[in-house]
Amino acid sequence: MIWLVPAAALVLLVSGAALAWVIGGAAVLAFFATDNTRYLAILPQKIFSQIDVFSLMAMPLFILAGELMNRGGVTRVLIDLSMSLVGRMRGGLGHVNIMTSVFFAGISGSAIADAAALSNTLVPAMKERGYSATYAGAITAASAVIGPIVPPSIILIFYGAIMQTSVAALFIAGILPGLLLAFALFITNTIAARIGNHPRLGPDETPPIAATALRALPALSLPVIIVGGIVLGWMTPTEAAAVAVVAAYAAGRVYEGVSFQDVGEALTRTAILTGSIFMILVAVAALGHLAALERVPQAIASGVTDLGLGPLEFMLVMNVIFILAGMVLDIPVALALLVPLLAPVALAQGADPTHLGIVICFNLCIGLVSPPLGGCLLVVSTVTKVNYWRLAAAVMPFVVVEIMVLGILIAVPEISLVLPRALGLGG
Repeated sequence: MIWLVPAAALVLLVSGAALAWVIGGAAVLAFFATDNTRYLAILPQKIFSQIDVFSLMAMPLFILAGELMNRGGVTRVLIDLSMSLVGRMRGGLGHVNIMTSVFFAGISGSAIADAAALSNTLVPAMKERGYSATYAGAITAASAVIGPIVPPSIILIFYGAIMQTSVAALFIAGILPGLLLAFALFITNTIAARIGNHPRLGPDETPPIAATALRALPALSLPVIIVGGIVLGWMTPTEAAAVAVVAAYAAGRVYEGVSFQDVGEALTRTAILTGSIFMILVAVAALGHLAALERVPQAIASGVTDLGLGPLEFMLVMNVIFILAGMVLDIPVALALLVPLLAPVALAQGADPTHLGIVICFNLCIGLVSPPLGGCLLVVSTVTKVNYWRLAAAVMPFVVVEIMVLGILIAVPEISLVLPRALGLGG
């Protein structure tokens, strides 16, 4: 009878039902198929315990801060700052694209938001200066992956809530991997610029550094508030998120001005995004409860032992699973479905929970620029009107580089752990 569960899930998925309903419906059917209906009575309690996590309060606040900054003209200011710093190099606008993503990552924490914002602004500018539309779109999608790694990161909050891992430690641990990824993309763009003879910006096209940096200070204050407040122990991540909302509103007022209509739209968008994420959490909590009853994590651990996989081998196998999942699933869904099953096995083999979180989230972010359902590719393709599969082909060199960086992170955990350990945040 258990075969009816995936069959029903497939029917629901094809019918266009929301993913939360597909997962939740399949989970309830699975209780019947496995003769565990007597445990459905305590399912609401299990679901509530899954989402009753203090660190999850930071998620809607960071989403709101990013929405306010996006509506306040911050993108243009950050692009100007990036142009003043790296625009005169060969392939200057490619470097500007990457550096703007680094700055933007400290504001929105969302790869999709970064990809959408830069597709509207930088891609047309790159095309005007002789870059191909496919290359401009590809580097925009690839650099947007930096967003969920550098704090504040929505998916790191999500992982921390699922695994009861310090969000502060995860935020600090993401700084060096995010910068390493940016450095690798800079090198890749430099090579592509030499091969493709990409132009550099002239002195009259780049704004003055001093004046631009001064104007960008309100925008750059947000990541300083978040990271500095957490590192110095003045604020928890949730409190830092609340302060970030106030700072985002103030920065928006300094630039183009954030109207009451903008605030209303930001609140509406935040409510929609938060609600969709929590619906997925609720659905996956039901599935996780059943997995615990059926001892699925223990079965996986036993299978790993029987196969003789050591810590490194299991980490590699797990990363292959997450890369494949990231290609077809939304990141919150993949996290909620797979982390409770696979992460405990890795932790039992000695993996550090903070380092494991960075590796898993970095891994899933690569799925955002990988076909067939890469979220960033879809956004960039839609905004720029570039054919999806041409864009997917153009982004492959960047995906290879990102997988190489992932391999370095797996092989050298200290890259993730050195800052949290130095600051006494575990690891």
